[in-house]
Amino acid sequence: MKTNHKSMKKHLQIASKQRPADLVVKNGRVMDVFNQEWMDADIAVADGKIVGIGDFEGTEIIDAQGNYVCPSFIDGHVHIESSMVPPSEFEKVVLPHGVTSIITDPHEIANVSGKAGIDYMLKNSNDIDLDVFFMLPSCVPATSFENAGAVLKAEDLKPFMEHERVLGLAEVMDYPSLLSQKDDMLDKIEMTADMGGKMDGHLAGLNTDAINVYRTAGIDTDHECTTIPDAMERLRRGMYLLIRQGSVAKELLQLIDIVTPANARRCLFCTDDKHIDDLIEEGSIDHHVRLSIKKGLPAFTAYQMASLNAAECYGLKNKGALAPGYDADFLIVDDLEDVHIKNVYKAGKQVAADGQYIAASEKKNLKDSSIMDTVLFKPVQQQDLEIDMDDSKHANVIEINPNQLKTNKIITQVGTKENLFVPSLEHDLQKMVVVERHHLTGNIGVGIVKGFGLKDGAIATTIAHDSHNIVATGTNDEDLLRAINALKEMRGGLVVVKQEEVIASLPLPISGLMSEKSYKEVDQQLKHMKRALKKLGFEADFNPFLTLSFLTLPVIPSLKLTDKGLFDVESFKYTSVGAERT
Repeated sequence: MKTNHKSMKKHLQIASKQRPADLVVKNGRVMDVFNQEWMDADIAVADGKIVGIGDFEGTEIIDAQGNYVCPSFIDGHVHIESSMVPPSEFEKVVLPHGVTSIITDPHEIANVSGKAGIDYMLKNSNDIDLDVFFMLPSCVPATSFENAGAVLKAEDLKPFMEHERVLGLAEVMDYPSLLSQKDDMLDKIEMTADMGGKMDGHLAGLNTDAINVYRTAGIDTDHECTTIPDAMERLRRGMYLLIRQGSVAKELLQLIDIVTPANARRCLFCTDDKHIDDLIEEGSIDHHVRLSIKKGLPAFTAYQMASLNAAECYGLKNKGALAPGYDADFLIVDDLEDVHIKNVYKAGKQVAADGQYIAASEKKNLKDSSIMDTVLFKPVQQQDLEIDMDDSKHANVIEINPNQLKTNKIITQVGTKENLFVPSLEHDLQKMVVVERHHLTGNIGVGIVKGFGLKDGAIATTIAHDSHNIVATGTNDEDLLRAINALKEMRGGLVVVKQEEVIASLPLPISGLMSEKSYKEVDQQLKHMKRALKKLGFEADFNPFLTLSFLTLPVIPSLKLTDKGLFDVESFKYTSVGAERT
């Protein structure tokens, strides 16, 4: 709500107790995140804003019944597309978990559909209860080592930068371009700085010198830390530390001990990438708070990180605290340490109760062929999937680390027949394939992956960070071919194949990333996918589709596969599948 004389007079009259408030929260223990103290006081609300803390009368009364009243949560960095539903469905999942604001980077859909993808996300998140703030994609494509669906220059992003919910430039992951001062990257950074925007970093696997480069460019944050020493170096150089706990990347338990009274205000939480089923079952930022408290972090500090710290990091001046002038976004919590949320209020309006979304919502059907028909590739033949070992019996293999984005580069002996690689169930070596799906280039990258543990069949998806080509892995070529072609028929999504039969699928026609169905329907389809995976012999404790989707990201060490071939991230160049024995 924009301030005008009429509303200002009303708010001042309520603050000075000349008239009753629209809404008053009584009988609650109010969390003061500034001083980490409790206040036994009323909260007066008018037009969705807090206008007083103290003793107030109001037209509507909320009785907190002696429970805790806390500021609602803010997710500091999230890709909504990873939930596989658009913003208008995403809100129904995260609001019951106390998250009323998010900072999102739409680079997933932008890498497929360019400006049309960003426009779709902005329109779909307009006039919903969840506050969706945007950081604009800095790297579309993420690198030059793969084919994405679009290319976005500074001039393409500039019109979006003027949108009221756009805060700045999202994770700068193309470090080589920054290091070599390429004009395209500098144009985006200068544009953002000139417009007073924030800038996020992406320092996966980079050394201390890289932190100096990022900070000198004016980049403030990093969410890619996996060790306490790395996190400390970022804090020492003035960065905000975003502690991540998603569906694949889960660093909270190894990083939370770095938070001290001296540095806590520079730390906040993010999910980054989290599937809808994990959000429903486990939670969002409330899960971070819960885990942190169990690990020994004081509850006040955990709640402060989840609210005020995130707001201050991204310049959200009216969010993150319960005080006059702040938005009336708050939670009523009856178990502080277990983060049991009874009620969620957004701008003074109740939007969730007892873990359920209760606000009325309008289904947004924003159809655009440019974001609906995005799975395009030339016919794939079985010979396209062959891996010629050129008489070598050893191979460069991608070894996955469960629940981590980083992979290992290993050299191991592999089986062959007529010089062609043969998958091995005994040694857990599967074939992996990336098919370019944007420009009909015919590019197909092939490699070997270890760690999935499939005993049969194949899985495939059009979610393949960040260019989102088709990625598949499996135990035989016939099932791989069937899975790849099924994705074209579905216009994108996830698929499980056994004996050349599709035994489970989840169509994602919105840029091959998101469903048109409700979040509940998507959740049920994902449950079916999990049951189908067991038919392939999958028994590991990680999400195979999410893990597979990150094996194509050539900015996170060590070895990845793109549509152009096997890529060594540490040397930043392509490499062969066949290898010399070491």
